[in-house]
Amino acid sequence: MAHDLPPALAGALRPALPDLAQDIIAAIGREVPPYARPLEGPFGRALRVGVERALSRFVDGIEDPAADDGGAREIYVALGRGEMRGGRSLDALLSAYRIGARLAWERFVAAGEAAGHEPQTLYRLASAIFDYIDGISAESVEGFTQERAAAEGERQRRRRALARLLARDDVSADEVGDLARLAGWVRPDVVAGLVVGDAAGEEPDADRLASRLGGDVIAVAEGALAIAWVPDPEAPGRRAQLETALDGVPAALGPTVALGRAPLSLARARATHALALEGIVDGSGLVVADEHLPTLLLHGGDRTLAADLASAALAPLDELRPGPRDRLRATLRAWLDHPGQVTRVAADLHVHPQTVRYRVAQLRELFGERLEDSEARFELALALRTEPDAR
Repeated sequence: MAHDLPPALAGALRPALPDLAQDIIAAIGREVPPYARPLEGPFGRALRVGVERALSRFVDGIEDPAADDGGAREIYVALGRGEMRGGRSLDALLSAYRIGARLAWERFVAAGEAAGHEPQTLYRLASAIFDYIDGISAESVEGFTQERAAAEGERQRRRRALARLLARDDVSADEVGDLARLAGWVRPDVVAGLVVGDAAGEEPDADRLASRLGGDVIAVAEGALAIAWVPDPEAPGRRAQLETALDGVPAALGPTVALGRAPLSLARARATHALALEGIVDGSGLVVADEHLPTLLLHGGDRTLAADLASAALAPLDELRPGPRDRLRATLRAWLDHPGQVTRVAADLHVHPQTVRYRVAQLRELFGERLEDSEARFELALALRTEPDAR
């Protein structure tokens, strides 16, 4: 002990230790609200041992500054770990240490005075007590920090495992729910798959990517790419947030789906990302899959793409009764196949040309300028070929 205390002082302090330990424990229970309960079980035993060992370790150090502490340090490291595991901050434990230091100072001064030690020695004793408590506090802070780092590492490991699990279509909702709870991930109602990276690049830091994307995104590396899950991807400002976080890195966002359909969203994001890297899909940075359904349909979509395309493109027909809807659908296809050729369309549909003109007028009311836009006409033509033609 580095305070030049006379070894004989230890003999004066040691008789006070048993009662002092009991009084410190009682004071901690009274004055520290989180510990205002019977100090039983593993934590209570650890705290009691910690108090008793701290006092004896301090007095032994006065008697023999070179004495081995016999692993006492691990007690205080373990107490810090225990606070982290218990979901508490270190405030309560450090308060308990300060209470112990205060009571120890009061009792030790009284014992030292009774034994005839000079005031200057007792001043040095006070400094030694508070330096000692600072050391114990640092040991507990170390344990708390170690446990927090370990818990965060385990949390991230579970989140990466969850990101892999969501990509599979052979897992149950219970499996996802169990792992989500362990990972501390609040399951969203809707989610979108996100694929990030350049296939020729290095393996990305998935944890860092998830942190940058924010919004409780989880991610995992897959070779040179990363897959991520974006909760509530259509929330206000979410798209801009993703684009800012990605900062030009090639990425593709799948459609918004219920959590149980997550693999579908990821599959579409994968296909879109691959097409973007090949230059088939235009755009740098974040590419949104559902803005490229016709291209995906032709170059690598999935079985649901055609249905989604038809649903979106032909939505103006949804409000019609089946008969009129089927007739207008057939007319729209024939008109797109032979634009402006009323007679040819009438022949294909086996109707009078005037009937074609009437139906085309209805289509113009429903679809507006889309019938004159080349890209929209192409999308409609693809959509009309997703189901058998009804004439």
